[in-house]
Amino acid sequence: MPGAGLSPADLVWGYDSFNAQARESLREAAVWLAPVLDRLTPEQISHLEKRFADDNRKFARENRGSEKDRRIRRARRTVDALEDWVGKLSKAQVERVKQYAERAPLSDELRERDRKRVQADVLAIIRAREARKRLPAYLEHWDRGRDAAMLAANKAWRAELDKLLLDIDRTLTAEQRAKAVARLRGFSEDFSALAVAVAGPVQPRQ
Repeated sequence: MPGAGLSPADLVWGYDSFNAQARESLREAAVWLAPVLDRLTPEQISHLEKRFADDNRKFARENRGSEKDRRIRRARRTVDALEDWVGKLSKAQVERVKQYAERAPLSDELRERDRKRVQADVLAIIRAREARKRLPAYLEHWDRGRDAAMLAANKAWRAELDKLLLDIDRTLTAEQRAKAVARLRGFSEDFSALAVAVAGPVQPRQ
């Protein structure tokens, strides 16, 4: 709500809502693609594997380097993301982002390993020609196979991100807050339109 500010419960609700929407989208995409994937030739599967390898090399290029460089990139990305939501950040707000970038754990190697795990699982499902049978459920719960180190790193990162968002929220100007509220309303309208497109309009009770 405008002027009310964020609470930890708001962040949990927002994360859970986004996560649920993402899972549903992945499942729907898998249902749509699965019949095609089950008909891929060995050559086409090999091409897909090479595409994964190319994406992984790009990920490695963009997320490796010295610890200092990686933290600077994280701060820059976070500033850009926040400014997409609230507009230009103040110097104090940018400084708080830099503190977050220094405190949150770096988990690029763990993220790279985790994405390769998912890719390998998806390729195994496709090679077995079981995409229609297994892929929707797998992609809906793709994170179930994460190892303990990745889970711990993600928990620590979320804790630092939550602190950052709560601190930034307390410093928002009226103009910044209005822009954030407008952005949220836009997402709400998009989700509502998507729900109608997938399930059809809700019919009133008789």
